[in-house]
Amino acid sequence: MEFKNVLFEKEGKIAIVTINRPKALNALNTETLKELNCVLDVLEQDDDIYAVILTGAGGKAFIAGADITEMKDFNTIEGRKFSVLGNKVFRRFETLEKPVIAAIPGFALGGGCELSMACDIRIASEKAKFGQPEVGLGITPGFGGTQRLARLVGDGRAKEIIYTSRIVKADEAYSIGLVNKVVAPENLMDEAKKMANLIASQAPIAIKFSKIAITRGKQCDIDTALMYEAEVFGECFSTEDQKEGMNAFVEKRDKNFKNK
Repeated sequence: MEFKNVLFEKEGKIAIVTINRPKALNALNTETLKELNCVLDVLEQDDDIYAVILTGAGGKAFIAGADITEMKDFNTIEGRKFSVLGNKVFRRFETLEKPVIAAIPGFALGGGCELSMACDIRIASEKAKFGQPEVGLGITPGFGGTQRLARLVGDGRAKEIIYTSRIVKADEAYSIGLVNKVVAPENLMDEAKKMANLIASQAPIAIKFSKIAITRGKQCDIDTALMYEAEVFGECFSTEDQKEGMNAFVEKRDKNFKNK
């Protein structure tokens, strides 16, 4: 599969998706968002992919934001259309029935911070920097920043970060729960692959159901969410992987999950 702005490759059960606009610090334009939407079709349909790593090319940035050179002359309708497209793509990553790990080498600003927050897990280089600088450009965050940031770090911190446009360095991002782990730059992809492979060694249907339960559960009251959890828990017992996992545990042998 070949695109202009996105690289796609597979390593075993893992897919690696790389935003490949290093000269623009991987800024997101309409074309790149549409390419990511096409990549998501593949990720959804390929049953041999158990985990996904999303990263940015060039070493300096995950994604430095949306492409300001494209946005600066938008009118109201064009601005809304761009936001709807970005939110559609990011929501697809968030609801993809496979875990997505963001490997963040550098700048994750604006749309980059927003896309990282749509991923399940965020691993950051020590050089990574996060922020929602939109109000300094005369706009609001438009790809989910006003919603996901508060859900991750709380209303007060989210408002401060958005209202001030300030940069959040990797160590602070970890301390406030914006990222899961901070590693040396040279270890970033190795750490992401290590985690992806660990995830891929588990029962993929159980992971899919867990992700669905977490994602949907956040949108409803606790009693409804717990009822949904009971449903997916029960559904696991209809799978071959549940029998394999529990029999392997009892028999003290290695597991051999088959995604069935």
